[in-house]
Amino acid sequence: MTGTENPLLSIAFEIPFDRIRAEHVEPAFDELLADAARRLEAVAALPGERTFANTMLAYEAITERLDYALNIVRHLESVATYPELRAAYNAIQPKVSEFYSSIPLHDGLWRAIQSYADTPEAATLTGTRKRFLTKTLDAFKRAGADLPPEDKKRLAELDVELSTLTTRYGENVLDSTNAFSLLITEEAQLAGLPESARVAARESAEAKGQTGWRFTLQAPSYNAVMTYLDDAGIREKMYRAYVTRAAGGEHDNTALLPRILELRREKARLLGFADFADLVIEDRMAHTGERALRFLENLRDRTVEAFRRENEQLRRFRRGVDPDAPETLQPWDIAYWAEKQRIALYNFDEEALRPYFPLEPVVAGMFEIFRRVFGIRVAERTGVPTWDPQVHYFEIHDEATDELLGAFYADFYPRENKRGGGWMDVFLTGIPREAGGVLPHLGFICGNLNPPAGGKPALLTHHDVETIFHEFGHLLHHCLSRVEIRSLAGTNVAWDFVELPSQILENWCWERESLDLFARHWETGAPIPEDLFAAMRRARTYRAANAQMRQLSFGIVDLRLHREWDPGRDGDVVSYARRLLNEFSPAPLPPEHAMIASFTHLFASPVGYGAGYYSYKWAEVLDADAFSRFLEAGIFNREVGLAFRRAVLERGDSCDPAELYREFMGRDPDLQPLLIRLGLAA
Repeated sequence: MTGTENPLLSIAFEIPFDRIRAEHVEPAFDELLADAARRLEAVAALPGERTFANTMLAYEAITERLDYALNIVRHLESVATYPELRAAYNAIQPKVSEFYSSIPLHDGLWRAIQSYADTPEAATLTGTRKRFLTKTLDAFKRAGADLPPEDKKRLAELDVELSTLTTRYGENVLDSTNAFSLLITEEAQLAGLPESARVAARESAEAKGQTGWRFTLQAPSYNAVMTYLDDAGIREKMYRAYVTRAAGGEHDNTALLPRILELRREKARLLGFADFADLVIEDRMAHTGERALRFLENLRDRTVEAFRRENEQLRRFRRGVDPDAPETLQPWDIAYWAEKQRIALYNFDEEALRPYFPLEPVVAGMFEIFRRVFGIRVAERTGVPTWDPQVHYFEIHDEATDELLGAFYADFYPRENKRGGGWMDVFLTGIPREAGGVLPHLGFICGNLNPPAGGKPALLTHHDVETIFHEFGHLLHHCLSRVEIRSLAGTNVAWDFVELPSQILENWCWERESLDLFARHWETGAPIPEDLFAAMRRARTYRAANAQMRQLSFGIVDLRLHREWDPGRDGDVVSYARRLLNEFSPAPLPPEHAMIASFTHLFASPVGYGAGYYSYKWAEVLDADAFSRFLEAGIFNREVGLAFRRAVLERGDSCDPAELYREFMGRDPDLQPLLIRLGLAA
């Protein structure tokens, strides 16, 4: 099958999603793997003098076509899957994983890179090129390049098995999530539920040929029930289904978890590390698992008193409303009663904001904010093939030069063939042209927001708005990159730095000046009333200690699983994780709680956020501190915005992230702005 016939064989900036089919996948990857293997052998066997171009740049180009096709197929399996595509993706996974794992274990290639490192030219390298060589040498050593042959063979086997098991883990979560639905036929049982959630549930039922209101474990449906539905029995049923996803039956991950942890531990020790956390974190800002854990525990110690106080206040509030209520709140009561308390304390109902956040004006307002701040112009283009009719395509230009910097797809609504959550990823990474400018980048952002319903546009919660801004921050980190080495460009940075560009953008969702650019009532066009805005701001720190403890719990259970868990001493992994999480929970977790079986961030890819979930909090410290500079100068200050663009968004991993941060702020990060923002400062 030629490149003309098989759309996965040719790199195209406008990806022909309308022509890509499951039957293209296996033949394409057979050819692409063979092509990459030929390129690898050519670099390794090159006669004559070693140069940066014929060794380092040639090494980087080995997997360029393979990367592109894999990005596309992996993406389609996440957003538009069907049985034949899943089968094809699963068929290529072991082969692709084995090839990627084999690259740093190839003796000839390793000798070639070492030979180049010993040349006079290599000794004169500076800047990005020097960093690329240094990081490549370190990465090869960390991947096992210096291991004896039998250990290299074992390492390749570990990577293939990890790839297979983590793919199955993610599929089990998706299938388990989709396997559950709850149909309510009595309208009286919907008491407390907002109209937007009722309409969405009714339309969900109609789409399945059912009469009534259908609820699922997808985030918009699940969160609405847990936050607003008066019927505690239904909340309990939904909660128990949610926290036991992929923990039994035909989509069971409980047997995969210990094996994944065992394989990761074996891999780390084979490579000379004490544990998987040290392997993963060595080249990140934290550098060691111990330092990452100390960071989280320090924040926990600063938060725990406020956490206990918040939970006692919630318990008393519930007893004040219902004197006959039990002393102890249940997990399915927390969000519901917290929302009641928030309304009582601040006269603020999150749902009251929804009419002011129709999706299209939110997106347009976001583009306008960052036009002002970063000097970019974003505009939609139609007629570009996509994977679903709901997907939009946008281009990003530099406002001053009109240079096309990048383009991206936006896929905002849930579907049963699409995984949950919000995320951003990459299709193509551009690099600077010799004649000037940069080849454009191509990426995408995905969400699972409430779709239009009942004749109304898609109306978002404030949290949904933050999610869109967050993913757009990742997207800008990719599309504004001006790094000459692809593997050091864009979001290819230390994982405890990668969330800075995304999380800092969320701050603009809280400022009156920026909200007034887009937060308008979908019917009247009126801005958010001042009393509602003031209530939203006051409520920002409501149960902030609980929100922080929740994030810390995920980071700590992640690190302890990857550093300390011992099945002989600690028992099965689900029970161990539940015991750890229980210390951070505002209500006792039920004995069947098995959230770890559906924690895709940690276990749905060979590495992912495994031993790296602490990164969210680490980057939150960075973003709160960095945004303080915008607050001082003005949130639309172009000078500060361009300084952030030049120091962070354009620089990728071309420099140590601690140096990039210091370049923007003039100093190291300060923890205090985060504690102040959360209302937790002493």
